[in-house]
Amino acid sequence: MDLLKRKRPAEKPGFLDDQFLIAMPGMKDDRFARAVIYICAHSDEGAMGLIINQTQSMLFPDLLVQLGILKEQEAIRLPDKAKGFPVRNGGPVDRSRGFVLHSDDYKVESSLPVSDQVCLTATVDILRAISAGKGPRHALMALGYAGWGAGQLESEIAENGWLTCRATKELLFDTDIDRKYDRVMASLGIDLAHLSTASGHA
Repeated sequence: MDLLKRKRPAEKPGFLDDQFLIAMPGMKDDRFARAVIYICAHSDEGAMGLIINQTQSMLFPDLLVQLGILKEQEAIRLPDKAKGFPVRNGGPVDRSRGFVLHSDDYKVESSLPVSDQVCLTATVDILRAISAGKGPRHALMALGYAGWGAGQLESEIAENGWLTCRATKELLFDTDIDRKYDRVMASLGIDLAHLSTASGHA
């Protein structure tokens, strides 16, 4: 997570901040099968991102109760938007830790910019704001994250394990989670029926 605190200079080329990482059909690691990952930080020291198209069985109200933010009777009275706010599986690392990717219309001291329009906040302030209907216009919540050591992600991409593309806010924040992989592929003009499965592995 220190990667997020040492953001690279905006002009430095070759880094994948604010891009989608898309698993190739031949992905051998089941944890990342058909995964779409939003890269939050990428540098010479490694990379960190959140899987955005895998959901947890836990519901947002249950998470708020578990964290002690709300009592059970209070959770019942949450706004409909907060009740239906999906909790996603962000990745296999530190799965008890929560992260919220969100639009830049909401910021607290702990919010870290990922791009001009997207921030990452990992404190409970934003969960309280969302539960009160005062959070950002666009947001997604994830538990855990995906991480790579120095040079690891570059090697996996070179081995044809991943595709990359510029992220769009529409595909990042919409709630059509089940079809997100196919839609991201379609946005690249890729027909999965014609894509070779003889890819590398992650």
